[in-house]
Amino acid sequence: MIRVATRKSSLAEIQTDIVIDILKQKLNIDCVKHFYTTKGDKILDVSLDKIGGKGLFIKEIEIALLNGEVDIAVHSLKDVPTELEEQFEIVATPIREDARDAFVSMKGLKFQELKRGARIGTSSIRRAKMLKNLRDDIEIVPIRGNVQTRIDKIERENLDGVVLAAAGLKRLGLEGIITEYFDVDEMVPACGQGAIAVEILKSNPLKNLISKIDDEDVRICTAAERNIMTILKGGCHSAVGAYAKIINDKIEIIAVNDVDGRLKKGKITGDKKDYIKISEEIAKSLL
Repeated sequence: MIRVATRKSSLAEIQTDIVIDILKQKLNIDCVKHFYTTKGDKILDVSLDKIGGKGLFIKEIEIALLNGEVDIAVHSLKDVPTELEEQFEIVATPIREDARDAFVSMKGLKFQELKRGARIGTSSIRRAKMLKNLRDDIEIVPIRGNVQTRIDKIERENLDGVVLAAAGLKRLGLEGIITEYFDVDEMVPACGQGAIAVEILKSNPLKNLISKIDDEDVRICTAAERNIMTILKGGCHSAVGAYAKIINDKIEIIAVNDVDGRLKKGKITGDKKDYIKISEEIAKSLL
């Protein structure tokens, strides 16, 4: 029986169940869930970049791994810092949902149909800057909390809409409330958005077994995206975004970076086996 750590949110539990199902189907392994509340779950009135960034959603879980309370941990990959502490590693990225950002408007109006000065809720600096790049008249309203909380804030805070990850909405069965999807060219996703990651201690003897559920294409694409974020020193405080996809044996990457207040965007294609070199090339072009 493998002990699996997860955050307490509905989305985190659904994502953990997906991994548990994959472990059962592919390796005939049974699992039990252990739930944790992280600092990022507790502090909801301050933006992430003010309280320490992405690691806030995994620290307590990593402590549980170190203490031997659990064997593996399941995370949204975009919540995982690109540089982990030496004892840990991402051993598998078994699945990725739709990586796009989605717009939810309770009046059913698309983003470009909204009135001038429309109030849009998002907790992401990346989303805020790209939204303002699409329409400089809108007002960005910072919101945090789980997916349902942010949706509820549309009415509670008199918002015209919110921008959320399509993957989370789909996994929660809320695809029906999506007003429209942003194309990855106009709203470049967060690095790793939509992908699920399995973290383990490097010293854990289960490592080689768990690695068998890894999806090579997901790993290559998200590794390329995260390499771009590392080179551009991206995180919760920045507007770095990247999205990679594989078609046949080619990888195509689109990336964006905020350079002195202006969004700089690029696209590159190459052989997927050269994904690290290609991701370095596009990242350096955006410095």
